[in-house]
Amino acid sequence: MRQLLNSLNLHTVCQEARCPNISECFQAGVATFLILGAVCTRQCQFCAIEKGVPQPPDPQEPLSVADAVRQLTLRHVVVTSVTRDDLPDGGSSHFSSVIQAIHAHDAQVAVEVLVPDFQGDELALQRVLDARPQVFAHNVETVPRLYPVLRQGAQYERSLRVLAAAHCYRNDIPVKSGLMLGAGEQAEEVRQVIRDLRQAGCEFLSIGQYLAPSKRHAPVHEFIAPEQFAQLREYALAQGFRYVESGPYVRSSYLASHYLAEQHA
Repeated sequence: MRQLLNSLNLHTVCQEARCPNISECFQAGVATFLILGAVCTRQCQFCAIEKGVPQPPDPQEPLSVADAVRQLTLRHVVVTSVTRDDLPDGGSSHFSSVIQAIHAHDAQVAVEVLVPDFQGDELALQRVLDARPQVFAHNVETVPRLYPVLRQGAQYERSLRVLAAAHCYRNDIPVKSGLMLGAGEQAEEVRQVIRDLRQAGCEFLSIGQYLAPSKRHAPVHEFIAPEQFAQLREYALAQGFRYVESGPYVRSSYLASHYLAEQHA
């Protein structure tokens, strides 16, 4: 996996964000592609991805991702990116090109995109959705009270608007979001976020444990018991979510193909 990714000059969020599931996924030949470089323009305090001034997008990247999908014979592909507030369209045209390149190789490959908020630009959202991904995801990550601490540059209400706009524009494409626990949130705050996400049109949800990537990042306030994750899963399903993964090591792209498989079962 590493040799192939390096040979194509590709990044994965698995490596850059130090995902705890990397061994399991790489052994299974699964990776979440990180496009638009590996340097983010925002300063989120929970994320291990490098912050700073990124390079211009690589015009060969869409074809490289499609080539990796072909060589790995993937049937479900997750494509995410760093936040590129420096680009006029937030990188949405690049997302569109990657989706189209994968589908040009094999129209049967399911493509899931996990996008930044594009600063609320609905034209950018529409550009991505017009490329027809099979799943559209954008993570709220935490409860609104903690945004000033954990998600500088992001806005909870703007993220909800992104999800709602995606659902309204193409309601045939499932909308997904993700939430991490243990960063200092309260139980009722979590339940309110779940209700907010469902009201915005989300059908899929991932809930996992926050793990600080280093001592420089925001500290872990609490390790959530597996029973609490199970209870939140049942709560979310009762609110109308169609599929929920909830557990300590769950991440947005972990077991991503299960969401659609369950939907079509």
